[in-house]
Amino acid sequence: MLDQLKQVDNRRLYQQIADQIRAFIDKGNYTPGARLPPERDLAQQLGVSRPSVREALIALEIEGSVEVRMGAGVYVCSVAQRKPQALDTMGESPIELMQARAAIEGTVILQACAKATPEALAALRQILDNMLAAMAQNRSPLVFDRQFHQTIAAMTGNAVLERLVCELFDERHSPIAARLSAHSESGQTWATALQEHEAILRALENRDVLAAQTALRMHLQASEQRWVENNRREWS
Repeated sequence: MLDQLKQVDNRRLYQQIADQIRAFIDKGNYTPGARLPPERDLAQQLGVSRPSVREALIALEIEGSVEVRMGAGVYVCSVAQRKPQALDTMGESPIELMQARAAIEGTVILQACAKATPEALAALRQILDNMLAAMAQNRSPLVFDRQFHQTIAAMTGNAVLERLVCELFDERHSPIAARLSAHSESGQTWATALQEHEAILRALENRDVLAAQTALRMHLQASEQRWVENNRREWS
């Protein structure tokens, strides 16, 4: 009986999807230079969500199996263009990552709001000023984005929570999250994110616990949507 059991595939979903799409290409269904079916069609054929297909295509782009042409679609590359990078080194699912951040930071901010001091709130205000200055100089405000979320976590007085928040944030530097960000981030998306940070800070300044939690979770959910929607418009 035991020899009939199959090994459980515990890899990330986008990795399993990427393997299926690559195998489909390698069987000769699509030659180099051919355009893959639209994302929605691939999702329907595979029985998975469109965001999961999008992550798989980003992974295949990193390894050189496909080329994402902004505004034109996804095209098959030659085998010679592939780079030797294992899928399991590309990082967590960016969508699941943002959902995890919303769950954890949404709880963290409840404690932060209760323990907010004038000094901590002033530090958050300075961080947002630094974000705005970086954007005005056409520099990435990412370092200040991280500082903002880390400072809120530090307000809890719990070093473990602070470390978890930072570790989850730093996952955005993984190959798949970084490539997804490169496709979707712009001056406009950062301007919108800054407004969302402002809403979080205002709620903290008002000691409004529920408003702070709502603003934080809406910000992270909006960030997830910007990753999803911007890429879909560009190359679906």
